[in-house]
Amino acid sequence: MSDNQNLLAEQRRALILDEVRRRGGVRVNELTRRLNVSDMTVRRDLDALARQGVVEKVHGGAVPVAEARTHEPGFEAKSALEPGAKEDIARVAAAMVAPGTAIALSGGTTTYAVARRLLDVPGLTVVTNSVRVADVFHTAAPAREPGAGARPGAAAVVLTGGVRTPSDALVGPVADQAIGSLHFDVLFLGVHGVSVEAGLSTPNLAEAETNRRLIRAARRVVVVADHTKWGKVALSSFARLEDVDTLVTDSGVSDEVRTAMAEHLPGLVVAGRGAPGAGGPEAGNGAVPEAGPAVSAAGAGRAGA
Repeated sequence: MSDNQNLLAEQRRALILDEVRRRGGVRVNELTRRLNVSDMTVRRDLDALARQGVVEKVHGGAVPVAEARTHEPGFEAKSALEPGAKEDIARVAAAMVAPGTAIALSGGTTTYAVARRLLDVPGLTVVTNSVRVADVFHTAAPAREPGAGARPGAAAVVLTGGVRTPSDALVGPVADQAIGSLHFDVLFLGVHGVSVEAGLSTPNLAEAETNRRLIRAARRVVVVADHTKWGKVALSSFARLEDVDTLVTDSGVSDEVRTAMAEHLPGLVVAGRGAPGAGGPEAGNGAVPEAGPAVSAAGAGRAGA
């Protein structure tokens, strides 16, 4: 980090958080020198990160918060984390969806961002176990004029039912049974943690099983996860990295992690300004097979879905 005086607060705090996680702790005087900002600015940034629950302030600096493997933040708390990264990911993920296809969106704040970008894609059938995602389509469905019916081409939404988690996902036997009878072209899956050893993981045991059902029902699995998810391991693993067709992440991911991801994932897409190339998404090893902007029902995917 150097000469970052003109960074926006959100970008600056993301850099601080990355530094804290990478080094296991930082001092205020180091950050003021590296970011070229005042001591007061750094302390305000650390206060903001501490309120989000991602760092713990200590005398003279900050250290990472040791998160319990069973800790499951609520939807609102997660919404405050990495909003810019989630929008970059959502923009790229939504471009993978072709009109008239059947897709699924799991619970999560990143899949919620994807849903908001799919409202103008006509003829979709959307399966979701997320109350928040269903609300995105439900709110947008009515026509602008009262009594005129739904918007032409508005998505048909299937909400699975089930027991609600802190992140507003519906899980458990009811959700599992509903998903088990369905088949969809593409699944957009949010995750709590991604690692080489543990694969995809979640702190909620029931959600782990529901996610397994979603993966089995999908022809193609696209994981949407910002750079802070890499290296996290929660209580229950529900899939290997090899079970994922494409992972869409953001430009905050380090070169070291990009290399590790590309070695273990069939497809990797890095979205955002910092991605390699001319400011757009970039595929690493195992690039997205579809060269065009949409993933269609006929696109390559896992056999037997």
